[in-house]
Amino acid sequence: MTTSGSSDRPERGTERQNWVERRREKIRAEIDRNRRGEYTVPTWVLALALVLIVGGWLALIFLA
Repeated sequence: MTTSGSSDRPERGTERQNWVERRREKIRAEIDRNRRGEYTVPTWVLALALVLIVGGWLALIFLA
């Protein structure tokens, strides 16, 4: 037997608000880490930079 109005689950608005609050807290924590100098470059940015550098060298070698 199932009931549509279960009191165990929070309302949708409350769940959404909690998600927003958690997201804001993560952003605040990241900003605090960056201000303390704990900033790190994401791995995908480093990989992209490496690909561009290697691609540039290969272009110079083969096109020059």
